[in-house]
Amino acid sequence: MTLAYLPSPDTGVWNVGPFPVRAYALAIILGVVAAVVIGERRWVARGGTKGLVTDVATLAVPGGIVGARIYHVITSPDRYLDDPIAALYVWQGGLGIPGGIAGGFLVSWLVLWKRGVAKGAFADAVAPGVAVAQAIGRLGNWFNQELFGRPTMLPWGLEIDPDNADAVAGAEAYHPTFLYELLWNLGVAGLVIWADRRYKLGGGRAFALYCALYATGRIWIEALRIDEANDVLGLRLNVVVMGVVLVGALAYLVLRRGERREEQVEPQPEPAEVTT
Repeated sequence: MTLAYLPSPDTGVWNVGPFPVRAYALAIILGVVAAVVIGERRWVARGGTKGLVTDVATLAVPGGIVGARIYHVITSPDRYLDDPIAALYVWQGGLGIPGGIAGGFLVSWLVLWKRGVAKGAFADAVAPGVAVAQAIGRLGNWFNQELFGRPTMLPWGLEIDPDNADAVAGAEAYHPTFLYELLWNLGVAGLVIWADRRYKLGGGRAFALYCALYATGRIWIEALRIDEANDVLGLRLNVVVMGVVLVGALAYLVLRRGERREEQVEPQPEPAEVTT
């Protein structure tokens, strides 16, 4: 009896005339759109100005992509030693989420600082949308047949092309780590929204909760992966990075416990001058 495993797409690129449409890029774009829509609604509900999330995303998304690519190249340098130019081929996959979050966070912080916006409140508003964006973005890994886990006989195992560079000889299916992280991130988004409503989180605590939950899931999912990665003390580098993120996020939540939600999230407009 042959198990009906989860199939992988035959291709991640479709040609529309002379233009290639890549599933990886579409997943990123759809994720960004979802994050902006969710973030805008939550920001306005917090008393913010409609359109600010879109304005920030216009700069933060490119910064995040650059940060994600830099992180990927730094943590997987062997892949680009023979062809350094390939480090620029973002559409072929290879974006490190920790670097993406760091790059997007830095650019956002600078924009919000310049505008005088409450940065913690903004981070709390966009946190669930970021988790949803990450979930959607993982579909790109499915189309690219990359970053899958160890061989498995579970009925939800993922079929991979035997010619794949990371395939294991004789294996029929692999842990679909893209699916695990997709579902985990959707759960993270839901839990952050619930906790934010229940406890009226402020001062960046909703964002810290998102970081803690995401890091927890990423640690066990990362441990399943078999793609080549640098090790630190016998652990995959991403596991170590996520461990640091988890500890930092938990420490932030403890240190800022009881912090009240911001009543004013943006500078009040100056009163118009009255002319006589």
